[in-house]
Amino acid sequence: MPTGVTITVNPGHITVQGPKGELQQVVPARIGIVQEDNVVTITRPTERGTDRALHGLTRTLVANMVEGVTKGYMKQLEISGVGYKAEVKPYGLLMSL
Repeated sequence: MPTGVTITVNPGHITVQGPKGELQQVVPARIGIVQEDNVVTITRPTERGTDRALHGLTRTLVANMVEGVTKGYMKQLEISGVGYKAEVKPYGLLMSL
């Protein structure tokens, strides 16, 4: 866990607070989330396919929430080729393709 990030775990709900804001997420009741020191551990009750899928989904959601409240989200586009043009306008992005 990065410094400045606090995680609050309630049954079926997780809240992540950081320098860039606060994010909340409802998590499946079958998935266990435990915070010890600066480590968040996510556990699953069985090895069934659905539990394994929910385990991976929950782990990814929590990791993305931590990244969102520390660095923020960014999307980079790369335009390659001839005849393409992109301009940033006050109302958004103008793309001529």
